[in-house]
Amino acid sequence: MATIIFVLLLWYGGLFFQSFFLHRYAAHQVFTMSKTMERISFVLTWIFQGSSYLSAYGYGIMHRMHHAYTDTEKDPHSPSHDDNVFAMMWKTKTIYSDINEERIIVDSRFTKNVPQWKGFDKFASSRFSRFLWIVGYVMFFVFFTTAWWQWLLLPITFLMAPIHGVIINWFGHIYGYVNFKMKNTSKNLFRFDFLMMGEGYHNNHHKHASSPNFGFKWYEIDITYLIIKILDAAGFIKLKPIPVRRS
Repeated sequence: MATIIFVLLLWYGGLFFQSFFLHRYAAHQVFTMSKTMERISFVLTWIFQGSSYLSAYGYGIMHRMHHAYTDTEKDPHSPSHDDNVFAMMWKTKTIYSDINEERIIVDSRFTKNVPQWKGFDKFASSRFSRFLWIVGYVMFFVFFTTAWWQWLLLPITFLMAPIHGVIINWFGHIYGYVNFKMKNTSKNLFRFDFLMMGEGYHNNHHKHASSPNFGFKWYEIDITYLIIKILDAAGFIKLKPIPVRRS
């Protein structure tokens, strides 16, 4: 039971900080936070994503490019231009690394105000850091696994962030329903997004990219947005004025 709880904690903890910090803050900046809160968010993202840690700088820029070039050859990740899910994952990794390590020149419209903490990112993204997390995960499984099939969950802990990305960027452009007809293949994966905490409302998000709430219909409950509302009310962050959304 402890192993299942541990994997779920990593799944939803890592997913929350990917959605809250990397996606809605770094890429879309739908709310503001103090420098202290920003640094805390960097550290918590590293703790929950662990061996699959993603930099806010690399993620934020790449995601902005995804919105600008959705389903075109310039899209960093698109089922329309990648032969299979593994080809897309490798392409995404390559582009992310090139951006994060500043090996390529990026249009200034994609870099504006994207948070960057070079010193911390260098450590959190290092092979040493990733190796330590992997060793920690293995040791946890050694001490707490009670059935052979639970070991099948171990690779998920190593690759949590890429798995989250594949669910949205591959399956979220192939399967599901649409609320808005658009010139791209984005779809909503779930009526109630219990699995991806609101990230599954991908069609809604492509239509209203500047909205902090990815849900649109009454039954499309965006769990991450509810937490954001609580953090805003408590004064930890400040939501920007929410734009009027039309169908």
